[in-house]
Amino acid sequence: MITHIVLFKLAEPTQANITKAKELLLGMEGKVPMLRHLEVGVDLLRSERSYDVALYTRFDSMDDLKAYQVDPYHGGTVAPYMKSISSSVVVADYES
Repeated sequence: MITHIVLFKLAEPTQANITKAKELLLGMEGKVPMLRHLEVGVDLLRSERSYDVALYTRFDSMDDLKAYQVDPYHGGTVAPYMKSISSSVVVADYES
């Protein structure tokens, strides 16, 4: 399995923006066929070094992770929107 974790620091971390981001990310469930696990969390501490939204996904293989990157729903809708509202995005991918 491949685990893909993304942390988003929103440019304007209002409750409305956080909620919309979470709902959009969770909306990938059932629309992106190569996803084996999808979890989205919202930071509780809200400290200066915190990121606002966390995405935790799992894939069967690196090929599936690569396909996810260009999937029409993820690559055409979710990723561009998240990039547009974020001031910083960090990613970690690892074999699990």
